[in-house]
Amino acid sequence: MAERFGVSLRTVYRDIQSLEATGVPVIGEAGSGYRLVDGYRLPPVHFTRGEIHALLTAQKLIEKQSDQGLDADFKAALFKIKAILRNPEKDLLSSLEENIEVLHNPYLPAPDRGNPFLPKLIQSISDKTRVYLDYTNRQDVKSSRRETEPIGLFYLLGKWHLVAYCHLRKDYRDFRLDRIRELGLTSKPFAKRHPTLKKYLSQLTREEKLNTIEIRMNKEDVHYLGEQKYYNGYVSERPDGDQVTLTFLTSSLTGFAHWYMMIGTRAEILKPEILKEQVHRMATELLKNIK
Repeated sequence: MAERFGVSLRTVYRDIQSLEATGVPVIGEAGSGYRLVDGYRLPPVHFTRGEIHALLTAQKLIEKQSDQGLDADFKAALFKIKAILRNPEKDLLSSLEENIEVLHNPYLPAPDRGNPFLPKLIQSISDKTRVYLDYTNRQDVKSSRRETEPIGLFYLLGKWHLVAYCHLRKDYRDFRLDRIRELGLTSKPFAKRHPTLKKYLSQLTREEKLNTIEIRMNKEDVHYLGEQKYYNGYVSERPDGDQVTLTFLTSSLTGFAHWYMMIGTRAEILKPEILKEQVHRMATELLKNIK
């Protein structure tokens, strides 16, 4: 609570004592913290205009970008929230309903919104019980049975991913949910303690070997890169007269080389030399196919 609201622990303890002094039944439990007595009801909740705007925007984002099951649950929760709003707040939500929309980018893959395994995986993470799954490789030709201990889910470029400890590989793995053919819950508890998803991804980023790339372009050409530069590890840019030097960090020189082939007529590679050599080989192979 102190971290969430940006106050000191002393302030939190003082506020809890103030609540107790006014008759609010706050119970302290060793090892778990504080809670209200079951059945105690708080006064009616009131929302600011900004909070109402945020709720409606979240609804639109979840509706178009998330799983259908999560969308249904969020709408059910929002319906309950609407039930306790004052009439002016309800009117504000209704008036904005048709004025906020989230559109899909036609140049990106369609969002994965119908995966039936998401609720089971969330239950597994919550209960800390193992799941088994039949998983196919990238070529979609070979399937393997895995027993896993899920630690988290993340959504990237229209696809849901599961990070789990795989007993077959004896290590953590990233499973794409659209490649799972079958999934089942078990009653087996986790065999070990796992990091949170946030800690795991942070550690993975630190351990990953990243290559520093610099390219130089005319200032007037930089806007042609659009959002693609972010997908390829863009870090910063440094102006130099009429030109700009852009710095990237990437774990895949090959992937960056493929992207560079699309902008190569407008950009010069400054470093590393190995990237220049890779692009040169690719360009030579390309010329062979042009007759």
